[in-house]
Amino acid sequence: MLNYIWLGLILLAVALGGAAGALDKVSAAAFKACQTAVIDLALPLIGLMALWLGMMRLAEKSGLVAIIARALRPLMRRLFPDVPPEHPAMGSMLMNMAANMLGLANAATPLGLRAMQDLEKLNTRPGTATNAMCTFLAINTSSIQLVPATTVAYLAAAGAKEPTAIIGPAFLATLCSTVAGITAVKFLEKLPGYRLPPAPETAGSPLTPATADTSAQPVATISAPPLAAWAYPILLAFFALFGWFGFQAIHNASATNTPFIAITKAISLLAVPFLLSFFPLFAALKRVPVYEEFVEGAKEGFQVAVRIIPYLVAILVAIGMVRAAFEAGAQFPWFQQMLGSITHGLGAIGFPAQLLPLVLMRPLSGGGANGIFNDLIRDPSAGGPDGLIAHMAGAIMGSTETTFYVIAVYFGSVAVRRTRHAVPAGLIADLTGVIASIVICRIVFA
Repeated sequence: MLNYIWLGLILLAVALGGAAGALDKVSAAAFKACQTAVIDLALPLIGLMALWLGMMRLAEKSGLVAIIARALRPLMRRLFPDVPPEHPAMGSMLMNMAANMLGLANAATPLGLRAMQDLEKLNTRPGTATNAMCTFLAINTSSIQLVPATTVAYLAAAGAKEPTAIIGPAFLATLCSTVAGITAVKFLEKLPGYRLPPAPETAGSPLTPATADTSAQPVATISAPPLAAWAYPILLAFFALFGWFGFQAIHNASATNTPFIAITKAISLLAVPFLLSFFPLFAALKRVPVYEEFVEGAKEGFQVAVRIIPYLVAILVAIGMVRAAFEAGAQFPWFQQMLGSITHGLGAIGFPAQLLPLVLMRPLSGGGANGIFNDLIRDPSAGGPDGLIAHMAGAIMGSTETTFYVIAVYFGSVAVRRTRHAVPAGLIADLTGVIASIVICRIVFA
């Protein structure tokens, strides 16, 4: 499906750009997107990948990932029945989901890429997404966030009286999108057009796929010495110290926020320092050589970041060309008439026309969606930052994801080209998030 969508975006951009007499701008946008993909995204990702993959190595070697995976085993086994309960992929996926919930984008992406690498070790069909991969992507594109921090920051900067008012509706909307995404991915994987093809077999052993990587070490077999008695007071002191940090952060944030928001902000503030210090400390107490293991894990960061460059270039070029073509066409009366017809039809079913550009851009580009959102909440004709349209837009931003970017990066990291039902499941989750945001905001704010 992604093949046709990508081709459609390219052809649409060229056709619209040609009609608007702006093919030069479309071409310039394509070259600019290439630079953005490599310089602005892939290269900075190398450092983040090295940092978090090194930390994940420490968490694995110390047995911490195994502890987390066992605690949530019943839920994960229902979501990912094809993944062995003790496989490292379980821990990697859990780490990614936790980072997404806390809004830690700089940690969530590297941990998600690591999870895809672990899932690829179970893949017997190289180049084709497994059911577990598609389910993981569906959860990512509809991930539950406690606080959409970026959206709240934009509302506050625009002068909203209650910029945090959209947190509740966004949370409820993203719950709806997550349920819809999981339901869609489980239903679509059973349809004939999306079923997995037969796995290749070796000539000598029909039970062992020729392409399977059996070198992945299950979490249960990663042994680390038990904690010594003297290690428990150290851990207790560590938790007490961060407890005091948390109390201070909540106290500072409570002056201008509700208790729930103050607690959430404190968690988001302390999450990264806690993880960066707890993983090495716990591993050291388990007598793991922390520096050596961190460096060993960090080595993978460069390879993964380089591997995703072609996929980033492909998706960002298409998106950049479409954006340039639409911007050029917006000045022509025929283009405005076309949009007017579309918005009139949407208005007839209760969909605010002002939200259409945001809804169309959100699955394609996070930066583009942020720009449209920022313009929308500052537009007096749309009600300003405290209007119903601004609340709906904020809830949409908090309950949807840049689906095509996420799919391109995550699948690109493991060279998966046949994405099967990941794209439609992600788009269903996005559409559900949009509808839920509009309905919930009408109930809460209208």
